[in-house]
Amino acid sequence: MGHGGEYAYGMWVVAAFNAGLFLFFMLSFLKPRGGEEWRSMGVVTAFLVALFAEMYGFPLTIYLLIGWLGDAYPALQPFNHKFGHLWVVAFGGSTFAWAVVMGGSLALMVAGYMLLSKGWTQIHAARGGLVTDGIYAYARHPQYTGLFLVIIGFLVQWPTLLTVLMAPILLYAYAHLARVEERRAEAEFGEAYNEYVRRTPAFFPPLSQWKAFLTAPVPDAAGGERG
Repeated sequence: MGHGGEYAYGMWVVAAFNAGLFLFFMLSFLKPRGGEEWRSMGVVTAFLVALFAEMYGFPLTIYLLIGWLGDAYPALQPFNHKFGHLWVVAFGGSTFAWAVVMGGSLALMVAGYMLLSKGWTQIHAARGGLVTDGIYAYARHPQYTGLFLVIIGFLVQWPTLLTVLMAPILLYAYAHLARVEERRAEAEFGEAYNEYVRRTPAFFPPLSQWKAFLTAPVPDAAGGERG
């Protein structure tokens, strides 16, 4: 079955650049140290490579599903970027659907990068001390919350079979890493950390607190606040 429209793939240099760029940002904020953290970062790397390889290199998901979806594709153009997007096709292929999907994914990723950046700033400023203020007053692992939002944003922006399968593995890896870190923190800070755990959720605060969570200023070393 032939398909019209442009073939918007085969851009392997662009795929490699984007994977490297986003991996650089992840490494800048998460800064893995031990073997457990590097293994988790390896899952992130595999996710990014799989994502951008399909986004710009070869549309493997489209290739595997085209025989089943067939005429479900608007104007039978599955190999350009608009109609090669599964969510856009699922919502009828309209420009409005494309804008909603891209806008929603961008909002999730911006929120995720805000949490990654603020979390890194607070941890760096604490120099090994227990951090319970700023965004850490709303979640014990806000950097991982930020990572989860970025990953979900990517799944909304460009879902593929490989990334959908890999996302739960990635989320599990960082949830496990969070438990490992909590055992270390409990051993180091004792009851002060246990009290913090009792009053603060691990990753996701109640919906009523999300605005404050995302907009919380970063406390400075002198006890004040930075935006």
